[in-house]
Order: sequence, then C-alpha cells, then structure tokens
Amino acid sequence: MKSSFLKWQQTIQVCWTKYTTYRLNFLLQVIGPALVFFFIKFQLWSAIFAGSESGAVVKIGNYDLNAMLTYHGYALIVGLLTQGHAAMNLAEDIRMGRISTYLIYPFNFWEFHTANFVAFQLLQILITALTLGAFALTGLIALPSLSVILAGYLFCLVVSCFWFSMQFFTGLLGFWLEETWILRVMLQLLATFLSGSIIPIDLFPAWAQKILDFTPFPYLTYYPIKLFTNGEHFFAQGYLMIILWTFVFIFINRFIWRRGIRLYTAAGM
Repeated sequence: MKSSFLKWQQTIQVCWTKYTTYRLNFLLQVIGPALVFFFIKFQLWSAIFAGSESGAVVKIGNYDLNAMLTYHGYALIVGLLTQGHAAMNLAEDIRMGRISTYLIYPFNFWEFHTANFVAFQLLQILITALTLGAFALTGLIALPSLSVILAGYLFCLVVSCFWFSMQFFTGLLGFWLEETWILRVMLQLLATFLSGSIIPIDLFPAWAQKILDFTPFPYLTYYPIKLFTNGEHFFAQGYLMIILWTFVFIFINRFIWRRGIRLYTAAGM
C-alpha cells in the first residue's frame, strides 16, 4: 500500500512539474481565460444586449446583460475545472508504441494517465480560484458564499472524472484508428453546445430540455453553473447521472483495452 501511494505521489509531482516548468506558459494559463472572456464574450454579449434606440432594456428569456455575463463567467470557471484536460496523448502513446513501457513497469498505463489527470486538476483548481477572484475584483460577477463555492467545486471535480473517462475512451480508439483528433473535436463541439456552454439550456425548446436531462451533457456545464449562481447545495439527480455515466465509460474503457491490447504490436517502437 505504501509503495503504491509513493508511486502515485511521485508521478503526480512529476506531472505537476511538467505543467509548471515553462513560466510564460503557466502565466498565460493563469491570465489567459479571464482575458479571453473579457475580449470575446464580454464584448459580444454587451453588443447583443446594447438595447434599442428607445433605451429599453433587452432581455433574452429570463436573462438580462448582467445575468448573461454572470452565466458565461461561471461557464468559463466550470469549463476550466471539468473539461480542461485533454487525452490527446493516449492515442499517440498507442500509435507510437510507447505503451510497451507501461506493460512492463509496475505503474501501468491507466494509472499514469490518471495521475497526470490529478496533477492537471490540482493546477486547474488554482487557476480557477485566481480567475474567480479576478472576476470578483472587477465586478463582472458576484461571488456566492464559501459553502456554495465549495459545493460547486466538488460537483465540478466529479464532472471532470466523467470527462476524463470519456476522453480516455476516444484515446483508446487509437488501437484501431491512426488519428483520433477528429473524434475529440466532434465530441468537444457536441458537448460544448449541448451542455449549455454557449446558450443556456433553459433557452432551448422544452422537448429538447427533457431529452437532455437523460444525457450527461447538461451536467457538464449548465447544472454546475446553476449550483454556483443559485446555491443549490444538493441535487441527487445531477450526482446520480454523472456517476452513472462515468461508470458506463469505465466499463466500456476496460472492455476496449482488453480487446485492443490483443491487437497491439508496438509497431511504432
């Protein structure tokens, strides 16, 4: 048990060092999200809600400008916490034959990538905290209570585990596909739209909202935002759906790994 813990600890430390080695890159990771939000989403939605010539306040559904900016501010925070990790190296490790190393080492393939994911998430927690603080200082969004923030972070970390398992799935398809980037892009675009990252889901047609509630997508962005903004500390359906879909992908990933490793020839070595 102790040796296993040390392996995880050392791997997480190595991955953390890898992510923070280049100072300029790390600085851009910290300030980049807030700058992108201000220069793109803030300006875009401010123009959309500019109002009519009569000076009437523009509303889209139940959202005025302040509510929409708050929504998209938290959408950025949720996205950084849940969907920041990319599994692009999985397929590359398979295609280039690098997984041979993990087959003979005591720290196997999934453990290494999971430890890498944990290190990345620790870094994202720091980055999102700084971004949230910057938004609060500039008055773009109002911060909820500490308990609401912690509840939101907890749910987002659960969602990030689902996102990692889904990314792991696309990476394992590298056993059969030379490139999996197009699948990752398609998945990212689909998840971005259906999760409410671009348009709040309560602006979708009622029939679409009912269908989406049975998929994992609304729980990736829309419901975490509502958790931050409305202070809903506990909603069993959200946790149940995300955990259920996470286990579905874990089961699928184990099945694909067992089938794929039989075909593996280390051709890239």
